[in-house]
Amino acid sequence: MTKYASGSGEVKDMALHPAYTVTNIQTKIRTLDGSKVTYSSWKKLFPLYAKAYKVLDHINDTPEPVDTNPGYLQWAEIDALVLQWIYNTLSDELMVRILETDTTAQAAWNKLKSTFLNNKGSRAAALEQEFTNLVDHLRDVENPITQSRLVLQMIRGLPPEFDVVGAYINQSSPSFETARSMLQLEQHKQKARQNQTYSVLAALTSVNRTPQNEAVGQRNQGQPYNNYSSRGTGTRERGFTG
Repeated sequence: MTKYASGSGEVKDMALHPAYTVTNIQTKIRTLDGSKVTYSSWKKLFPLYAKAYKVLDHINDTPEPVDTNPGYLQWAEIDALVLQWIYNTLSDELMVRILETDTTAQAAWNKLKSTFLNNKGSRAAALEQEFTNLVDHLRDVENPITQSRLVLQMIRGLPPEFDVVGAYINQSSPSFETARSMLQLEQHKQKARQNQTYSVLAALTSVNRTPQNEAVGQRNQGQPYNNYSSRGTGTRERGFTG
């Protein structure tokens, strides 16, 4: 029976591998397009099927077997199958962005992840605009979002450094504008503390780098033997002329 090697190096029966029973991955995982199906949803769903069909080790950073492993060629076939799953569940635009020759499922998985993480700033701005438009549209149909829902939406998913102020906002239930001002103030305070830290470090670093100390250091790094000889010669000359 044909064997293949898993990412951990374990040799398994390839003929019994459940990945080969998947005839159309698109019937199980919806196509990631960034709008109807978001990356966060897709990356949660894909590993579920990868685990169910015993190929999770191809996308979870498990080291691939060395090419001298007896089952390496069979592992590579399974990996190519998983790579096809990734490509076949992406929109044409996304597939073109990560499509490469002589790559692995893990490399494609990581490249897709980087594609979305690198654009998170612009994506955040776009989502903020979409949220603003949604608020306006709900107001137009006389179903406005309440202040409390706006506040909860704003503080949801804040980074860890805003945990304290976020908890306070959640408990005090201020208006949306007040909560936003509190977050902006906290952001300014954190930035000021960071700048102050940099200033202190810079000052400590420059203590031993004053112009006088640098000049002394440069003189000391010269040729002390010649300097000493020069001073000695000068003394003897004065004694001779005197």
